[in-house]
Parts: sequence; structure tokens; C-alpha cells
Amino acid sequence: MNINEVVNQQLSTLVEQRRYLHQHPELSFQERETYQYILKHLRSQPHINIKEHVGGSGIIAEIKGFGNKTVAFRADFDALPIQDQKDVPYKSTVPGVMHACGHDGHTSILLALLSILSEHHSSLNGNVVMIFQFAEELAPGGAKPMIEEGALDDVDVIYGHHLWSPFNTHEIHVKPGPLMASPDMFAVTLTGKGGHGAKPHTSIDSIVAMAQFINSIQTLVSRTIDPVDSAVVTIGKVEAGNAFNIISHEASCEGTVRTFDPAVKQLIKVGLENELQGLALAKGITYELNYVDGYPSVVNHTREYKIVRRAAERLGLPFVEAQPMMIGEDFAYYLQEKPGAFFLTGAGHPDAPPHHHAMFDLDEDSLATGLKMFLSILMEEGILDADSAS
Repeated sequence: MNINEVVNQQLSTLVEQRRYLHQHPELSFQERETYQYILKHLRSQPHINIKEHVGGSGIIAEIKGFGNKTVAFRADFDALPIQDQKDVPYKSTVPGVMHACGHDGHTSILLALLSILSEHHSSLNGNVVMIFQFAEELAPGGAKPMIEEGALDDVDVIYGHHLWSPFNTHEIHVKPGPLMASPDMFAVTLTGKGGHGAKPHTSIDSIVAMAQFINSIQTLVSRTIDPVDSAVVTIGKVEAGNAFNIISHEASCEGTVRTFDPAVKQLIKVGLENELQGLALAKGITYELNYVDGYPSVVNHTREYKIVRRAAERLGLPFVEAQPMMIGEDFAYYLQEKPGAFFLTGAGHPDAPPHHHAMFDLDEDSLATGLKMFLSILMEEGILDADSAS
């Protein structure tokens, strides 16, 4: 197989499908039309075994070749609650919803891979499973229920990628070990005693207590965590009071904790609890802490990291040893079950609008790069013959 030739044959369809999906985004756990669009394409291809409604709105497509080894790839297909502000022909047609993270591109790439492998099924030295996953953006996510319903049955190794607009188009970023963080959420409610703003001595001021709590946790990372480890604690939302002259009886905040190591996460959990206990004793308030564990950290396996690197080198693509990122991804669940790797495919440039932004877009040249990478990985894994690699 000549990778460049087969990918060039798919280019117009790649862009067409990506733009259709971009125009018709659906939120996590609501991907009914997207599900049907994917299913219609799968049913139009020969030599495909299809499993529907896996874990919910998930779809598994398998192409069997001659051999026992099975390699899996995953694409997510949910969108975000953001109003698309781009002035392009393929702008979202759904008010308040857009593909602001590239999942439309992920899905079109996997559909193109399926078309190529369906045509060349007799040349496969093994089996290929394609996982079309719903609800990556919203915990608890779609990966875990799909795994529980057999998405990884008989799979030997799994790969995935994320089109990444801040990285230059065609660059491949990957590293062994932790690549993405575990993104947790916490909510705190402090209850004091409300009263008149002119008589603070008769009240227990929940706002002052909340301010002290927010200040105190700023040292959780710098004075609790080993400097060689990484963690982030961020407060993103604070609410209290409803009048200028009333001492509020209650204050609340919400924040996120990002870690790579479960032991570091536990230290921060304990630290939050200790700060609140001390505050309750010192200020006379009561508190409620609700800590919600997010996805695990994305941890790449060494062998599969090397496969991705060799796949990029085979194609002559710029390779970058990635820095760990504090974003989260439920691809982590697949890597807890099977060997594999997750990488980033450059899809823009450093000044491009970031992911989850109303002006977000992809450099569509990156679609071909992602497709070539998947084919090159199959060559490195021995599923496709590597006689004509480019």
C-alpha cells in the first residue's frame, strides 16, 4: 500500500465529512443524528462487522484480516455548548452548539481509515477495530461504558490522537508515560450566620471565611507537593450574598484539581479537608466538601510510544517530544485496560484560536496527516505491509 496515494483518494471526502459534522454538532450524551450519520457510512462499506449502541451511543466497527493480532483506533464525536462565531460556509447550524475541540475531524479521519481498510481488507495481516465514542467532553464520559460492554474484547493494542490547533500543522507530539492529567472537580459550601452589615460581631461571615479558604489553598501545591511532581489547584467560581448590607450566611466555590499521580491527588484531597477543618474551628463555620474524581491520567505505554514515533519518522513528519499537559481525556480508560498510546497531531499554529473557543477551527490539511499516521501505525504493527510506505 502506498500511503500517500490512498490518502489522496480520500481527501475530498475527508473534508466533506468533517464539514458536515461541523455544521451539525451535538452535545455529549445527545449525539443521535451523529450516531446515525456514522452508522449510515459504516453500512455502506463492505467487509465491516458493526456493533451498535455499545455503552450507549457508541459504535464498534471491525475489519478482519488474516492473522490473530487486533489493533484498535478510537475517535470521539461529541461537541460543546458554545456559539460558533466563525464566518465560514461550514459554520455550525445549531444555536449554542459547536465542534470547538476537533472531534469532527477525529471522526472523519476514522471513517476514511475504515473506507481504505475495507477496500484493502484482503491485504490485512490482522484485524482492525474502530471505536466511535460518544461523550468525551462530559464526565463520566463514553469510554468507560463502552469498555464495560466489550469495546476492547480481543483487542491487543489501542491508539488514539487529538488534532491540536496550537501546534503547527503536521507536527506529531507524544511522550512515554503521563501525557495528560486527571481532571477532578470540587465544590465547597461554607455556612456561617447571616446578619446586618452594621453588626458584624453578631454574625459569622461566610464571605470572609471563603476568602481565607481560597487564599490558604494557594500553598497546597507549593508547600505540600514535592517540587519534582506537578499539580494544579484552581478556583473558577465563587458565589455569595445578595445585598450590599447583608452579611451572607453562606458562600460557595467550585474548582478543579489536575494531577498526574494518584498519590499527589490524595495529598491534595487531604489538604483541602484539613484547611476546611481548621477554618471551621477558627471561624465557627460549618462546611461541605464535594470532591468528584475525573478521568484518570493518560499514561502512554513505552512500546506503543515508540511505534507512534517510528510511524511519524516513516512519513517524514516533524516529531516533538511532548510536554505533559494538564488537560484531561477519557482515552485514559482504554490505556488502563490495554497497551497503547495517545498522541497530538498539529492542526494549526501557536496563534490559532484555542480549543473550546468560539472561533476555533482546524487546518484541514491536518486531516490527511492524522489518517496517514493511523496507516503508518498499522504498518509498524505489521497489520499492513510496509513495502510502499510513502
